[in-house]
Parts: sequence; structure tokens; C-alpha cells
Amino acid sequence: MSTSTTNKSYRSAFIFLTTLFFLWGFITVLVDSLIPRLKDVFEMSYAKTVLVQFAFFLAFFVFSLPAGFMLSKIGYKKGIVLGLLTMALGCLLFYPAAEYRTFSVFLIGYFTLAGGITILQVAANPYVALLGTEDGASSRLNLSQAFNSLGTTIAPVVGALFLLSDSVKTSAEINVLSEVEKTDYYVAEASTVQTPFLWIAFSIAILATIFAFINLPKVMEKIPKGGYIKLLKNKAMLMGAFGIFVYVGAEVAIGSFLVNYFSDMNLATIVSQNETMMNIANTIANTFNKSFTDSDPKSLLGIFVIFYWGGAMIGRFIGAYLTKIMAPGKVLSIFAFLAITMILISINTTGLLSMWSVLAVGLFNSIMFPTIFTLSLEGLGDLKAQASGLLCMAIVGGAIIPLVFGSLIDGFGFKTAFILTILCYGYILFFGRFKSKKV
Repeated sequence: MSTSTTNKSYRSAFIFLTTLFFLWGFITVLVDSLIPRLKDVFEMSYAKTVLVQFAFFLAFFVFSLPAGFMLSKIGYKKGIVLGLLTMALGCLLFYPAAEYRTFSVFLIGYFTLAGGITILQVAANPYVALLGTEDGASSRLNLSQAFNSLGTTIAPVVGALFLLSDSVKTSAEINVLSEVEKTDYYVAEASTVQTPFLWIAFSIAILATIFAFINLPKVMEKIPKGGYIKLLKNKAMLMGAFGIFVYVGAEVAIGSFLVNYFSDMNLATIVSQNETMMNIANTIANTFNKSFTDSDPKSLLGIFVIFYWGGAMIGRFIGAYLTKIMAPGKVLSIFAFLAITMILISINTTGLLSMWSVLAVGLFNSIMFPTIFTLSLEGLGDLKAQASGLLCMAIVGGAIIPLVFGSLIDGFGFKTAFILTILCYGYILFFGRFKSKKV
């Protein structure tokens, strides 16, 4: 095959794969939008509410290594189709969960959905890196991750307008309703969750069909024997895996509780009385033919989460340039330091300054995952595919750290809980400096 034909094949595959990055970014953050709603529906503590994230990210720990082994047997293409179909099944499970208001079925749905995303993660990250020269691997992964951030940017808007757009009644309020009123309320409540996820399941099924018929270039590397044993002895790779663990944990912990954090500071009143803030909210909402004139406070606050995830998208493009002119480890350290600074400003101030500073953390989160990922793969040669599986296992930090974060909120409040995220970014700063010195 000629070089031009190969490049065209790689380019087409890259475009199709980038849609997967967008998809799992969108769905992962849409899960965050459901957390405030489930908390109200099931009247749960913050610690119990975060079990949603625990079930979601636990799947990465459970399925990453089996997914890597499976992909070596059936190939990327069939693995991608299987991952997409598994995701569609997870979305469909939200229908009975919402119909019968059963929290355990929600958790099973999240776990199944995340299992599919895990297969895609394990396949797509190293596959994108292999679609071309090794020198351009970091650039390609950052570009794909930028589209992942586009998905995470859109998701909070969809969640705020379609999942948080009506008030949830307490059990006491439901008990005073007549049987007919209760039935009508439960049907409307279930439909709020069912409709968006049915559309998502349908879209994923179409995407799976497309991938079943397209041609993807074969770039699967041979898997060396004893690779995992060698990787477990590699200090830099293990440090990078822990970096992924704390990064995903901190990012998800902050993103999952932003609406609750803003509510805790009574920001809905401040925002609703601020003409500029309301103009921003309505401008975003008008894109979906919605407005915030009579909306629930959580929906109003939820719309601003777009800036947390949108900042990550913008920062990725900036970071992609910075990592070309500076050592990636140094850029990582600077971004981690700035994330810590934003959190410190937020927990030591009030009002809109506190709100915008914590939202700015998203901007500095931007390059962390792809940069830690590529720094961890440096010098691993044929072990990169197996290392990818181990690094994806570390995404389980998105289950563990938010759970601890939620427990700290219950016991001590948001200000104290944010110290946990400062420690996470502190480690990332250390890892960046470590890799800079190694260069």
C-alpha cells in the first residue's frame, strides 16, 4: 500500500475514532448531571449519592485488563462494536430504573454503560497513538481529547435543560397527592430521564452499525510475554498510573458536586439577580429553545457547569501548542499549580468570585489526562498496549476519590472536602516535575 493511501486510511480512521472520544466524554459528564436529581429523588446523603460515580468508574478497574486481552484476540474493530453495543444496553437500563424508581437498577445501568466505555478507552487511546508516526502521537491524542472535551462541554447544558429542568418532590410532598396525581407525577418524572437516554441508546446503536461496516487499518502490535510483570517494575509508569488515578478522581469529584457546591453557597439567588449572569444563562439555554424565567435553581446553576468542561476543551488546544515549545512535564506542573490556586481562591471567597474560580479549574484540567498518559508511555516500546490497559484501570480514581469527597462534605462541609482535591493536584505537580527532570 502506498504512503498516500496509508495516510488517507489513517486519516479516515482517526476521524471515526474521534467521534468515540466525543461520545464517551458527553455520556460521562451527563452522568454528573443526574447526580443532583437522584439525590433529590431518593433523598440521599452526598456519600450515598456518589455511589453513582462509584459504579460508573469501578467498571474501568474491573474491565480494563480483560478488555485489553479481548482486543488482542478479536481486534480493534470488533472490540469497538462490542463496546458501543454494551453502552447502548446500559442506556436502555435507565428506562426500567426510572419507571420503577429503583436506585439499584440505576447503578447496574451505570456499571454496564461504563463497561462499554472502558472497552473503547482501552482500544482508542493506544490506537490513535499508533495511527501515524511516534513523534505525532501526543499531538493526535491531544486533538482527539479536545473533541472529548467538546462532549463534556455540551453535556452539562443538556443535563441542566433536560434532566434538572423540573423540581423533584420530597416523599412528604408525594404522600399528600391523590393516587391520580401520584401516577401523573411518577410518569412525568420517569420520562425526564427515559427520553434522553433512549435517544442516546438509539444513536449509539447507529454508530455501532457504522463501525461494523467501515474498514479500519490493522495496527495491532504483538503482545510480549511477561509484559505486565515488567510494567509493574517500571517506576515512571506506576507513578503515571497513580497520576491518572488522582487526576480523574479530582476532576470528577469537582464536576459532580459543582451544582451542590453552588447551591450550598446560595448562589442561585445571586445569579438570578445578576443581569449579566442571567443573560449568559439564557443565551446558552436559547440554543435549546429554553429559558430560565421560571426554572428550578439547580437547573440555573447547572448551566454554568459548561464553563468547567468547556475550559478543558479550550485549555487542550492551548496546551497542545505549549507542549510543542516546552517540556510536557513542565507544562503539566504549571497547570497543576494553577488548578490548586483556583481551588484555594474558591474556598476562601464567596459569591461569584468563588464560583468562577472553581469553574476555572476546568481550564487547567485540560491537558492533564493526555499529558500524564503520554508521559507514562514514554520508552515502553511494545509494552504500550498493555500499559494502556493499566493506565485505564487507574481511571477507577473517578470512583474512589469522589466517594471520599462526598463523605468529607457530609462530615465537614465543602471547604474542607476541597483539601482532598488540592492534594491530588499536588501529586500531579510533583509527577510533572519528576518527568521534567528525567528529560
